[in-house]
Amino acid sequence: MLSTSDTALGGHNLRATLVMVVALVLQVAVANRLPLPGSVTPDLVLLTVVALAMMNGELVGLVAGFSAGLAADIIPPADHTIGRYALVYCLVGYICGLTSQEMDRSSVVPFLAVAAGALAGTLLYAGVGMLLGDPRSTWAVVSRIVPLSVLYDVLASPFVVWAVLRFTRHSEREQSPGRFDLAPARYRAMSRGRV
Repeated sequence: MLSTSDTALGGHNLRATLVMVVALVLQVAVANRLPLPGSVTPDLVLLTVVALAMMNGELVGLVAGFSAGLAADIIPPADHTIGRYALVYCLVGYICGLTSQEMDRSSVVPFLAVAAGALAGTLLYAGVGMLLGDPRSTWAVVSRIVPLSVLYDVLASPFVVWAVLRFTRHSEREQSPGRFDLAPARYRAMSRGRV
């Protein structure tokens, strides 16, 4: 028989999976088709991984990043070596998840984490492309794309982070009303079993 923590973990995993699927669909169907200057689009999947990692910690960031990255690697129009996004999102999810304990101390931390995650994700993707010999990953291309990519990601981040927070907290409140009466740091500690 499943315990309450097992069912809560299963519901949490289901919500994270649903959020990642929606981000992937929005990335392919909407964001990639936006006619933005510089032919660069915001990376909604990366922002979703960062949001999930900041809310739930490094393990969730690592797993969500790898899963979302692998899906982004195989969903058309995939025109790169499979595994690049999986590696990049996995590392960025883990690193941003390390900041989850700092979320309650300052309101600036989420924005800095998103900006750092966007910068790290773009640079890591370009660096892996250079190592693999991708002709689109040259210093000239990277120096032109990175500033625009980070700018678009930072501009899109409040909407993506808000939507992820709103969906996951709304779902958790429906599952267990009154659970958010606790301080956020204490809630995270309880959900990880470190009371």
